[in-house]
Amino acid sequence: MKAIRRVTVRTVLPEPLHALGELALNLRWSWHPETRELFRSVDPEVWSATGEDPVRLLGEVPPQRLLALAADRRFLRRLQDAADDLRDYLLGERWYQRAQQDRLQQEGTELPSAIAYFSPEFGITAALPQYSGGLGILAGDHLKSASDLGVPVIGVGLLYRHGYFRQSLSRDGWQQERYPVLDPDELAVSLVREPDGSPCTVSLALPGGSRLTAQLWRAQVGRVPLLLLDSDVDSNAATERDVTDRLYGGGSGHRLLQEMLLGIGGVRAVRAYCRLTGHPAPEVFHTNEGHAGFLGVERIRELVADRGLETGAALEAVRAGTVFTTHTPVPAGIDRFDRELVRRHFSGDAALEGVPVEEVLALGEETWEGGDPELFNMAAMGLRLAQRANGVSTLHGKVSRAMFGGLWPGFDPEEVPITSITNGVHAPTWIDPAVVRLGAREIGAERAEEAMVVGGERSWREIEGIHDEDVWRLRGRLRAQLVEEARRRLRVSWHQRGAGDAELGWIDSALDPEVLTIGFARRVPSYKRLTLMLRDPARLRKLLLHPERPVQIVVAGKAHPADDGGKRLIQEMVRFADDPELRHRIVFLPDYDMDMASRLYPGCDVWLNNPLRPLEACGTSGMKAALNGCLNLSVLDGWWDEWFDGQNGWAIPTAEGTGLGGALGPDGAGGNGIDVGSAGGEDGLDPERRDDLEAAALYDLVEDQVARRFYDRGADGLPGRWIEMVRHTLVTLGPKVLAGRMVREYVDRLYAPAARSQRALAAERYAGAGELAAWKARVRAAWPGVRVDHVESAGGSDSPELGSSLPLRVRVSLAGLTPGDVDVQVVAGRVDESDRIKDGAVVSLKPAAERPDLDGRCLYEGPLELNRTGPFGYTVRILPSHPALASPAELGLVAFPPETEGMSEGVLR
Repeated sequence: MKAIRRVTVRTVLPEPLHALGELALNLRWSWHPETRELFRSVDPEVWSATGEDPVRLLGEVPPQRLLALAADRRFLRRLQDAADDLRDYLLGERWYQRAQQDRLQQEGTELPSAIAYFSPEFGITAALPQYSGGLGILAGDHLKSASDLGVPVIGVGLLYRHGYFRQSLSRDGWQQERYPVLDPDELAVSLVREPDGSPCTVSLALPGGSRLTAQLWRAQVGRVPLLLLDSDVDSNAATERDVTDRLYGGGSGHRLLQEMLLGIGGVRAVRAYCRLTGHPAPEVFHTNEGHAGFLGVERIRELVADRGLETGAALEAVRAGTVFTTHTPVPAGIDRFDRELVRRHFSGDAALEGVPVEEVLALGEETWEGGDPELFNMAAMGLRLAQRANGVSTLHGKVSRAMFGGLWPGFDPEEVPITSITNGVHAPTWIDPAVVRLGAREIGAERAEEAMVVGGERSWREIEGIHDEDVWRLRGRLRAQLVEEARRRLRVSWHQRGAGDAELGWIDSALDPEVLTIGFARRVPSYKRLTLMLRDPARLRKLLLHPERPVQIVVAGKAHPADDGGKRLIQEMVRFADDPELRHRIVFLPDYDMDMASRLYPGCDVWLNNPLRPLEACGTSGMKAALNGCLNLSVLDGWWDEWFDGQNGWAIPTAEGTGLGGALGPDGAGGNGIDVGSAGGEDGLDPERRDDLEAAALYDLVEDQVARRFYDRGADGLPGRWIEMVRHTLVTLGPKVLAGRMVREYVDRLYAPAARSQRALAAERYAGAGELAAWKARVRAAWPGVRVDHVESAGGSDSPELGSSLPLRVRVSLAGLTPGDVDVQVVAGRVDESDRIKDGAVVSLKPAAERPDLDGRCLYEGPLELNRTGPFGYTVRILPSHPALASPAELGLVAFPPETEGMSEGVLR
């Protein structure tokens, strides 16, 4: 019979083992090998059966075993050592605290007291399945690295009762989903409680007088608290209880409620947590993609309703302390809601006090050419509410500036104020312990740990001394480890597909620990091209079964439950891998998650990535592979476009731009003109033809370069050139791909400047915010009358020479503004055939007088240095200027001479 209710009864640990519970509830165990080994020793069989989850382990280990451990002096000493180590980790001075002292001494400035980091998903560990793919894994690595560095981050997300789906296959290879119920009492989370012991809750007003209430759970990620909002509470109606049912599920109304709860409810959760714990209030709010964008609206409400600010001043104060990271290079990846749906949820009895619904709607309006006025764009809101924004690789930053350039009309893409900070990965999570041990043997355990956390090229460079034999022996062990794991998972998968043991004898010989192993594991949207390797089945078959240089491929991936196209790609791959002649050389492993990924990366020799360029924002899976000595074979997209050097792997040529002419170097790939909203077919190239060309290039690389180098053995039986590439990959990419490097860049380039801006505007009861808002309003009102009236270069030669200068005189109309309100600039540089300035340099001209004349005009003068030969051109423009602006393009206002194409009076709020 079926139970009407399910509860989880937690184990009461014997007093001597009390520290085990504390260790289990701090997720540092997920990346700390010594703590994991301690839990394994509690009961190795139960540890394995519970998926290496300490909370479940302690709930299922027999009581008599716990009693025996409580009397085991050796175990208790190990437990005390682990507890002391965790305490030192939590309380000791780390990179951020040392950087804080340096800033105070050298600059007299302080780093942010706290940063709130919002994301719809967090991939901390497979034991807390609150992630679906790269966005969540990146968020988890961000928190873990912040913890290792001592950065005072508070994570904010949702607690999904079903998480993301678990994947299996039908007999014919069709993806099947199931959504196990997650009981918080079985997870490494704790309910946040009020002083009276009641659960801490936050609530949102909804249309029709109803309310959405959520309770707060805390997952402790090392030093970082992660607050997870859970709507499955008794006071909610059924619809509201289901708001946090599953990740990326439901229709647009359901998704909007999730994002309102994440953004608005998340800010309220942070306030409650700081009130209850004394944690410093965040000075900076970082939204990881647009899903949490409503956090800015809630913070405006706080300042208007609680501090009495005008809406404009509140907006400026919020923008100053907000960072927005975009992860998508395609408009289709952005959440957009029907404008009227948003209106209904922010008006009437659901309105936010002091924030008119029209103000909310304006934040997400698609005002650019080609935008849809009936839709509310979450990324547009995120950019409008953040003074600082970034993409997640150099190439993605470039793509983002082009994609979102409509918010800053009149500016060239390179001037759009979206920078880039290339993603990184948390090395202690993703490097196999055997790799760490080998490195530690060469440079010492402490330096190896520091190299993984903080980086530093010197420590990584010293591992060049590891002998070839040691490198190759390690690679062989890791490959054999993967083969064993793949066979185990294959057997489980085939049992789920209905096969009996009698027909699965072949699995014992599936894959070969001596064969070149290529890995491919991704989510399965079409642009990642799971099945590109199948374009020419005969050619792939030849590679797999080559008599002297065989290749084997391990594939994994999940399609979104609503994406039948992705499911068909998986089915096509599975059917190919089911071929009895090939199944010992290519396997598809279902239910790709963090646990599988951590075993795939170390065991593969080559990591394959073949997206449509430039649709891969970063692609961090290849970084994790590289940290384990796996070589990358990838299209020059995302991070690989940035750091491929010709010796750390191979670049798959792409068909756009430059065409196909062999493996391309770091600067050899085209694609700058790609329509990033499409999935192929740019430059007039048929998508099918493009896939054919790029698949052929992939086959050629594998056959002629990759496999030959792997099997090219010297007299000592070792592939010397391959090992050198492995060593070079570790030495050159190791310090670059670290999440520690990434988080330090966020601190230095975005968090610290945002905190300074926020403090400046908040000083003296937000006087600076009020002044900036009034100034912006005055500038916007006057801007239609701001213009360049006349430009002359008197006295210049008809044939100017290199090193000479042109004296410029520019007369402008300021329409009531003062010279202090604007910056009159000369932009000069090389020009192309259509007289477009390329690589322009900017020089500010000086006003000849402190005030405009009676007609509101002002004369500006200055020399233009002619510092390059060849075709050269210049133009003049006027920009708003204020010390509180983070970028000259911030307002989206610029005035050109009347004859200049692209003259614009667009406004960015």
